[in-house]
Amino acid sequence: MRDVIGVNEPFEGLFSAKVRSICSLEFGFLGRQDGLLWYKDSGHHVSGEFSMAVVQANNLLEDQSQVESGSLSTHEFGPYGTFVGVYDGHGGPETSRYINDHLFQHLKRFTSDQQSMSADVIRKAYQATEEGFMSLVTKQWPMKPQIAAVGSCCLVGVICGGTLYIANLGDSRAVLGRVVKATGEVLAIQLSTEHNACIESVRQELQALHPDDSQIVVLKHNVWRVKGLIQVSLSLCRKWSCAIVFLKAWIFIICAITSQFLYVAIFSSS
Repeated sequence: MRDVIGVNEPFEGLFSAKVRSICSLEFGFLGRQDGLLWYKDSGHHVSGEFSMAVVQANNLLEDQSQVESGSLSTHEFGPYGTFVGVYDGHGGPETSRYINDHLFQHLKRFTSDQQSMSADVIRKAYQATEEGFMSLVTKQWPMKPQIAAVGSCCLVGVICGGTLYIANLGDSRAVLGRVVKATGEVLAIQLSTEHNACIESVRQELQALHPDDSQIVVLKHNVWRVKGLIQVSLSLCRKWSCAIVFLKAWIFIICAITSQFLYVAIFSSS
């Protein structure tokens, strides 16, 4: 599956309309479907426009993505902004669906508690979502043991108060488009750090964290995998990998939005 969400961010003022779009081939919500392609060419968020697209590559769609725009707290008076999430599931759809249903709600709750948006709010929302899913796994384990083997990458972008926040677990990617004044071209700038065993620095970090485990990264069928099982070195809610791999919990990029920044693209490919 490939998710692509592009956000055009001119900051020309706030619109009163609240937009909620969930990228789902199962429901075809607020978009068009052409075979295995789901797309929405253009929609409005509180300070600009967005577009979304999904191509289904697996028989079972394991991935979810969403755009939430309006109040980022439980109060209608704000703060206002736009939340974008891409959840690239693996092993099954349960984790990505759980994240899609709960992460933004946790973010709104913590924003209300702190009365502002911050990296700490997003971090707490990630943690609460993971703890909630792990509790669900514990309850369902006796009847459905395979649920312990599912997980999801989790890439989030939040635009609030002229600031862009990026938080990432996994190997999805956020890219910023910046205009080069001299040529008028748009320069692509990668914002997120990918957590994938195919990257040498990730393998080195895993080996440094687990010096007594010679099998922490294994080259299998010409592909580097954590414990010979999965390429992603960090994800949300995969129970077995939580016990094996402990890396930096969240990676944050925070930058100010200026007129030079035109587009933010958040996507995954699997």
